[in-house]
Amino acid sequence: MESEALKWLGPHTSTAADWPLDRLLAAKGGSTVSVVLPARNEERTVGVIVSAIVRDLTGLVDEVLVVDSRSTDATAAVAAAAGARVVHQDAVLPHLPPMSGKGEALWKGLAASRGELVVFIDADLRNFGSHFVTGLLGPLLTDPSIHYVKAAYDRPLGSKPGEGGRVTELVARPLLNLFWPELAGFIQPLGGEYAGRRRVLEQVPFVTEYGVETALLIDLLGLIGLDAMAQVDLGCREHSHQSTAALGRMAGQILLTAWSRLERDGRIVASEPPATTLLQFGLDRVPTTTSVAVAERPPLASIVMREAA
Repeated sequence: MESEALKWLGPHTSTAADWPLDRLLAAKGGSTVSVVLPARNEERTVGVIVSAIVRDLTGLVDEVLVVDSRSTDATAAVAAAAGARVVHQDAVLPHLPPMSGKGEALWKGLAASRGELVVFIDADLRNFGSHFVTGLLGPLLTDPSIHYVKAAYDRPLGSKPGEGGRVTELVARPLLNLFWPELAGFIQPLGGEYAGRRRVLEQVPFVTEYGVETALLIDLLGLIGLDAMAQVDLGCREHSHQSTAALGRMAGQILLTAWSRLERDGRIVASEPPATTLLQFGLDRVPTTTSVAVAERPPLASIVMREAA
């Protein structure tokens, strides 16, 4: 399987420079494109991102949708002023019991958006350029056999190149290498920038917390196969970094997500379910407990079919 990942890596990896805007406009045809940004308290960055997309990608992007994930700041107002259509997370499919977390916002964004191609962009990027969108769309618009595209990039930690993505390197990539080695070629499996065909994204569940990116990779591998997936190097990604305690919670959610997929596929059999509470210690050595439980939304297509019936 390791050789399979290496064999996949070259032909399925490109750079943003390989996908100039004029080439994508020529390839777009009648396809429609939505860019979805899940946003919680991102008033400082979301407007800059939306403005860049609206300014630079007219004719390529048909819709910029910001999913306001229960923000307590001016995220919604700033995004709307910059030209986005803003939906509030709990107002999408409101008859369903509400859930929380990034995966919930992404799933609601998929439900509320209209494009045949859907691009997800994190709303906390500090160095966003429109090449983030064009890079992700390139393989989808030019190769009908590609159904899902993941971003790759350097993630600096402050002034140190390559030192960001601590949970990626310490948890996610080792997990994938051990249990899904076909996916070992993805440089940033937890990155928040990726794109896919709606008909494919609607076929897989969305984990509601920070396990969403891990689950998407694993579930799409099973659904469409490795050769229908690609990655594009976007250069460098700068964003706000979370505390060590928050990263510990994220790691717990990713581990539980991987566990659920191994158990679902019959690869592990447990005598009892794993715990979902994390005991953490701060500098004062005082213990605190944090839930790392994850839930998941079913494939959106199943919801649509059920409601149509």
